[in-house]
Amino acid sequence: MSKILIRGARVLGGEPQDVLIDGEVVEAVGGGLSAEGAEVVEADGKVLLPGLVDLHTHLREPGREDSETVLTGTRAAATGGFTAVFAMANTFPVADTAGVVEQVWRLGREHGYCDVQPIGAVTVGLEGRKLAELGAMHESAAGVTVFSDDGKCVDDAVMMRRALEYVKAFGGVVAQHAQEPRLTEGAQMNEGIVSAELGLGGWPAVAEESIIARDVLLAEHVGSRVHICHLSTAGSVEIVRWAKSRGIDVTAEVTPHHLLLTDELVRSYDPVYKVNPPLRTERDVDALREALADGTIDIVATDHAPHPHEDKDCEWAAAAMGMVGLETALSVVQETMVETGLLDWAGVADRMSHAPARIGRAQGHGRPVSAGEPANLTLVDTAYRGSVDPAGFASRSRNTPYAGRELPGRVTHTWLRGKATLVDGKLT
Repeated sequence: MSKILIRGARVLGGEPQDVLIDGEVVEAVGGGLSAEGAEVVEADGKVLLPGLVDLHTHLREPGREDSETVLTGTRAAATGGFTAVFAMANTFPVADTAGVVEQVWRLGREHGYCDVQPIGAVTVGLEGRKLAELGAMHESAAGVTVFSDDGKCVDDAVMMRRALEYVKAFGGVVAQHAQEPRLTEGAQMNEGIVSAELGLGGWPAVAEESIIARDVLLAEHVGSRVHICHLSTAGSVEIVRWAKSRGIDVTAEVTPHHLLLTDELVRSYDPVYKVNPPLRTERDVDALREALADGTIDIVATDHAPHPHEDKDCEWAAAAMGMVGLETALSVVQETMVETGLLDWAGVADRMSHAPARIGRAQGHGRPVSAGEPANLTLVDTAYRGSVDPAGFASRSRNTPYAGRELPGRVTHTWLRGKATLVDGKLT
């Protein structure tokens, strides 16, 4: 592989420096670097970050290739600056065996736009009745370390305890979709003033908070790791903050859309805003931003949830829940966290690369931008502003809540182990 010289990049938002890539690793970082025959990328003050890592992506393959495939999903990931994604288990068939997780892992290696780390199901068929083959999935070629029934909650306390005990043996983590099913029967949106005015079934905050409270106590009792998926309420923030103050090994994620959008948008009855967990109130959004800034919430995860046109272009009650997010995540974080002064670019690198890689044990990812480290990098034009055009997405699906909305920042280049997957905003 030839050498690449990135000239004048602001590493983690700092002063402009040069970064020299040789093969799969960063050879040097500093001023006035040169290398004979190197391909030169003029960064012109753009921000250089470690490749982003998404701990919560739905690639839909196998089974729902009409929504997304590993190929299209990883192309979307590279477009958004990601070099690694964790693929959720709610596929058809469910990723609850070594065979299925290895299939997804091999598809990721074959396509090469980013690394794909499968997430294994906690229970067989996501049905909550019998533990899946957790050990076999961990020992497989895929080396699964994260397990989740995302899309469904492991609502049985005994089953959750057993899962926590099992993964503790090999340092794994259970990622919980916190949703008490009895409290959300028939729920269509956040329970509150807007749901009452619209006459839509309410999704109470306590349905999330009660599961989180139970699970952090279980994790403490067992001495295991628990991760909270797509945390969405101010009350959930307080529970996680309390748990961390006790030394409980809990981590949590927030999605970009929960950092920006509120349940007021549901007044449009546009199903693009229908998501699980639902969009919450402005008070919740403020609490989530503050918690991400102070570290109570550890990471941003997209919950990239592609759906075909027919599953969203219908009446609200019949519409599928979910939004695509890989290609807009960094822009939303720039608007909500960087431009508000809540995080600097080093903080963004921590929440979107270092911490998710650490939680998911993603080898070679989330590393510092320094000599000797893997050249997993993303270059961002932070001065750019433009309207979101779903027609230009690399994802197979178009269900974005940001269509036509102006967002800041654009990823111009992504490198996976020194190989360019995105150049000047175009996939290679």
